[in-house]
Amino acid sequence: MTNPAQSFSNSRKSYWKANLSITFKILIIWFFVSFGCGIIFKEDLDQFSIGGAPLGFWMAQQGSIICFVLLLFIYSLLMNNLDKKYGYGEESE
Repeated sequence: MTNPAQSFSNSRKSYWKANLSITFKILIIWFFVSFGCGIIFKEDLDQFSIGGAPLGFWMAQQGSIICFVLLLFIYSLLMNNLDKKYGYGEESE
């Protein structure tokens, strides 16, 4: 028979591991878009344009901000699903 306290501890560890995994993946995407597309790959992206502006410049000025906002929504959705999976979700009234 399993100990309920140990089972709860394992559940918390699994939840925290999944939480860190989601956070790490979101941060990697954010770093790639903001730093990679805006600075490192700027010259390569400047071969293309959006609305008359070079893509590298556009990514540094607008694209990274748009991506950041989208990542906030994605993070919220993923964390809500994770919370529900582990029983930490908000309960309806």
